[in-house]
Amino acid sequence: MTEPAEPEKKPGLLDRFRAKWSWFDHVMRGQERYNDSKGDFYAAGITYFTIFALFPLLMVGFAAGGFVLASRPELLAQLEGKIKSTITGDFGEQLVGLMDSAIDSRTSVGVIGLATAAWAGLGWMANLREALSQMWGKQRGESPGFVKTKISDLLALLSAFVAIVLTVALTALGSSRLLATVLSWLGIPDSTMLSVVLRLASLLMSLFVSWLLFTWMIARLPRESITFRSSVAAGLIAAVGFEIFKQVASIYLRSVLTGPAGATFGPVLGLMVFAYITARLVLFATAWAATSKDNLREDTVAPPPPAVINTRLITRPGLGIPQAVAAAAAGAIGALSLSRFRRR
Repeated sequence: MTEPAEPEKKPGLLDRFRAKWSWFDHVMRGQERYNDSKGDFYAAGITYFTIFALFPLLMVGFAAGGFVLASRPELLAQLEGKIKSTITGDFGEQLVGLMDSAIDSRTSVGVIGLATAAWAGLGWMANLREALSQMWGKQRGESPGFVKTKISDLLALLSAFVAIVLTVALTALGSSRLLATVLSWLGIPDSTMLSVVLRLASLLMSLFVSWLLFTWMIARLPRESITFRSSVAAGLIAAVGFEIFKQVASIYLRSVLTGPAGATFGPVLGLMVFAYITARLVLFATAWAATSKDNLREDTVAPPPPAVINTRLITRPGLGIPQAVAAAAAGAIGALSLSRFRRR
């Protein structure tokens, strides 16, 4: 009797969805590339270096503020008066003394802050570029060397700094408050419809500049540059996700900063979560771009090298005269022993 054939296994729910919708299959391919390339590990590293680089940047900011206050004594006097009027007693005097000592040491603080910021920034850029390269799955050749790599990372860091400054500036120009101020200067009355239009315009401007920034990061920051055509759609996905997350993060901060514990730990935790989610968005968008049909090409397998067949002739020497005599003697002794045994 023939055994009944086993029933074929039906494809799972995700497999059916992937076969039905090509966009869903693309998303799953991107998620697989993200997981295979250790995207969470690189996102955590980017978050660490982002938080670590903020402290030297704050030192640079304090040094710049010290130079400004030192060059404007009237502003310094006003600030000291406000501190003394707000915080009376010895504590206010201590704050004024700390501020004066910080202003006096502004040069050393600025130099140390710049050096530390450059060191932390290079670590941040190296981790970010390596993560983006892993998402693209680029097979790189030999390393150009430590010095050339650091110079390349420094140039990329300066380019990223300029791009981020331009993004922040364009976002500020597109803010609803600034647009409302400009309209008030022009004498245009405010209204509910106008507020909605301004809010929408500021959101579109922020989305546009985020799109440009993420597209540039995905295409130009990997160790081997990618064409902008492969990164435009991925940059748009990252920008849309970033804007949605910004709105949710603003609601979170407004709800957390009301209590004393939230005011103390909320900004730090919010900054860490913000950096981590942003890093994950950029890395997933890069993995999505790398797994598109335009970029998925079959790897060309080089033919094997020609086989070389070498014939080896092995000669084994025969029996020599001593070996032949010994063999004959052994045979004679064996024959004599056998004949005696038969006689007995």
